[in-house]
Amino acid sequence: DYKTNIAALGKAIELISSGAGGSFLQTTAAASIRRLTIDMDLSAADRDIMSSFLAQGQGYTPQSGQITGILKEMKDTMEKDLDDVTS
Repeated sequence: DYKTNIAALGKAIELISSGAGGSFLQTTAAASIRRLTIDMDLSAADRDIMSSFLAQGQGYTPQSGQITGILKEMKDTMEKDLDDVTS
């Protein structure tokens, strides 16, 4: 469901941007992001970065900006896809 996935991406971006990435990983939104990371058309590098973050959580310290950047791209894609489907 596009709207649910877009909401999950928005929540992820908000929590990770605020430094609460670890608590995000304990939400149902994190499960949606895990599924999207597998299902969406991402580059191999982006998929690896997201998979590492989702697997390691708070212990994963690379650029949170890179994580939020990937999530924002995923959200933009989902919003465009939803717009295409509904228009």
